[in-house]
Amino acid sequence: MAAMPLIHHRSAGQRSLRARFGRSAAWRNRCWAMPSLTLSFAVWMLWSAVVVQLPGAGFHFSINQLFWLTALPALCGATLQIAYAFAVPLLGGRRFTALSTASLLLPALGMGWALQNPDTSYETLVALALLCGLGGANLTHSMASNLPMGASWPQGSAPGPGAGLGTLGVALAQFVVPLAVGVEIFGALGGAPQAGVQGLVWLQNAGYIWAPLIAGSAVAAWFGMRDLADSKTRFAEQAVIFGRKHTWLMGCLCLGTFGSFIGLSAGLPLLMQSQLPHHELLQLAWLGPLLGALAWPLGGWLAQRHGAGRITCWCFATMVLGTAAALQCLPGSGQGGNVPGLLGAFGVVFAASGMGHASTLRMIPTIFLTQRQRLAPALPGSQAQAQAQATAAGQIEAAGVLGLAGAIGAYGGFFIPKSLGTAIAMTGSPAAALRVFIVFYLSCLALTWWHYSRRHAPMPC
Repeated sequence: MAAMPLIHHRSAGQRSLRARFGRSAAWRNRCWAMPSLTLSFAVWMLWSAVVVQLPGAGFHFSINQLFWLTALPALCGATLQIAYAFAVPLLGGRRFTALSTASLLLPALGMGWALQNPDTSYETLVALALLCGLGGANLTHSMASNLPMGASWPQGSAPGPGAGLGTLGVALAQFVVPLAVGVEIFGALGGAPQAGVQGLVWLQNAGYIWAPLIAGSAVAAWFGMRDLADSKTRFAEQAVIFGRKHTWLMGCLCLGTFGSFIGLSAGLPLLMQSQLPHHELLQLAWLGPLLGALAWPLGGWLAQRHGAGRITCWCFATMVLGTAAALQCLPGSGQGGNVPGLLGAFGVVFAASGMGHASTLRMIPTIFLTQRQRLAPALPGSQAQAQAQATAAGQIEAAGVLGLAGAIGAYGGFFIPKSLGTAIAMTGSPAAALRVFIVFYLSCLALTWWHYSRRHAPMPC
């Protein structure tokens, strides 16, 4: 009998050691996964920086065809995110991150080869645009790698900062590509230049410049990360989320926030080139995604202090006002448009979308933990056991919804640039598309207020 406390003490110590190891390994994985996440965003948005260079280098495509090239990576990436969610539990985090990062070499090297020749067929470029969707698909595991392992998950918390820093890859791609194509970097190995409007350009550098970084990040992930047992069993337990109403409501909100960030990132450079061709604005296109990425942690902080539902409502209201202001600043009726006003309006939308997605991510754990805890009294066992069981189930469901809602939101990267391209092709102006965006943002505002933010809301956040 005297040995019983000793055995109990040893078991508790082992559990504590495993918990500490789990937390340490999770933080280690986040650090090693961050370069992969940043490069994934960069490759995902490469075409947004490349399409504006194509006409000057001898590629002859219509504006609508160019918008297709910016939209297809998001369409492919969002769809693959769902499929990739099955691969993470099968392969484990370390293998999946290393292999999925290495897969980015396909679009990077493929673009380097195809962009050397202005006679490359449009179908080839479409295939490469779809391959860039591999970058968007990688976000599935990046979300999982930001989830706490072996530790409690406080109500209202969410994996915002890591994903927010990763979005800097969008601004990085749009900043680096215009610089890289203007100089000979790889010598004879990089191929011959093309004759551009303002001199020689090396469009192939837009793809080749990322290859060494991708290879190094994949090797670092393989040797630096650890497989966590928790992540190998989580997905099978998450299937219940497909029957939850709030799963799809949060998917709509992520489409409005993250979808706007990634969609405007993809479409804005080409929009500025088509609507304001006499202004040298392309070198400023990366500032919008940068604002959105930097606003992300601010949105999470405000949501924690003032309520995620309330902050999300304010973000959607700001996006409505920003888009309406952009609509008024567009060129038309013989007027050249208000260029500073247009840039400022889109900057507001970028910042609000970044903040809004961070606050939306914080809503998800609150919703699903609350939903499960409300059912705890009906569970068998003591009250403490029922609460612990409800909390564990809520965490699992919230993790699944974070991934699925992110995949739904990524479709905005397709709908926004394609809507802009279609509106310009049909009317010569993106105004019709912007009006549709305003209506959608208003519907998201109403949805958030009714379900999550108003007084006596059914699921207050």
